[in-house]
Amino acid sequence: MDGDFRTGFVRDPAALKHFPALVLNADYRPLSYYPLSLWPWQEAIKAAVLDRVQIVAEYEETVRSQRAVFRIPSVVVLKEFVRPQKRVAFTRFNLFLRDEFCCQYCGAKGDLTFDHVVPRSRGGITSWENVVAACSPCNLRKGSKTLKQSGLHLNRIPRRPTAEEMQSHGRKFPPNFLHDSWMDYLYWDAELDA
Repeated sequence: MDGDFRTGFVRDPAALKHFPALVLNADYRPLSYYPLSLWPWQEAIKAAVLDRVQIVAEYEETVRSQRAVFRIPSVVVLKEFVRPQKRVAFTRFNLFLRDEFCCQYCGAKGDLTFDHVVPRSRGGITSWENVVAACSPCNLRKGSKTLKQSGLHLNRIPRRPTAEEMQSHGRKFPPNFLHDSWMDYLYWDAELDA
């Protein structure tokens, strides 16, 4: 079995992508929740060999170098604290996350685009305060009209999110894969229900 597993890795290097390592800051919190701070297993092993991280959980699977056998890390902790970034980058993904992947006009989820509240043709700029997530039907309905002209209303006034708000929103949208060894580290700082 072990030989088959090793040959599988050699024949299918993409199979190794199935073993990401959750990266925690020195305070044992994830560096980010969304996207969840993950490293490929190769980076986790390299960081451990260079003594930059401590391995706190491992997969059952192993990989071999010429001189050593390593269990694949599933959770690593940085030895030095990395100050969390305070400024949230203005990206399409972060915009959708701020708006919780919902159209800000009708509340629909799914096929989203973004819309300028004050259209660019009317002097609107591309900024946190003027761009919202919108479904295609609402975006088409609004076009280059003002909110009043289109008859649409915003569910929330758009504004620049804080890093803390984005972390909170990120916890609501976990990735498709969460390894069991990660659970103790992902939500330990969340408020407990009474």
